[in-house]
Amino acid sequence: MPSKLRILLAACLLSPVLLSASIDAFAAKKKGPPTAKIAEVDPRVEVLSLSCAGCHGTDGKSSGIIPSIYGKSPDYIEAALKDFKSGARYSTVMGRHAKGYSDEEIHMIANYFGAIWEKNK
Repeated sequence: MPSKLRILLAACLLSPVLLSASIDAFAAKKKGPPTAKIAEVDPRVEVLSLSCAGCHGTDGKSSGIIPSIYGKSPDYIEAALKDFKSGARYSTVMGRHAKGYSDEEIHMIANYFGAIWEKNK
C-alpha cells in the first residue's frame, strides 16, 4: 500500500476520535463551575411534546396564526387540553390531538411547556 494512502487511511480512522476528544475538551472549558442543578426532563414528555412543537414551536412560541402556548401557566395549558379532550372547548384540530392523551400525559405536557416559560422569566 503506498504511503500516501496509508496516511490518508490513518487520518480518516483517527479524525472521529480526535474530533470527539476536542469537542469534549471544549465543552469542559465552556461549562465552568455548576451554578444550579438542572432538573432532568423525562424523555417521555419530550417525545409527547414533539406533537405540540410541530405547530406551537419547540418552546411554545408559535409563528403565524397558531396560538402560542409560551407564557401560559401549566394549569391553564392542562385545563385547555382537558377542555379540548372533553369537547367543552371547540376546536378543529386540538380536540383530536387531546383525545390521544391520557390525563397523566396532559399533565406532563402542561408542566413541560409551563416550565419553559417559568425558566425564562
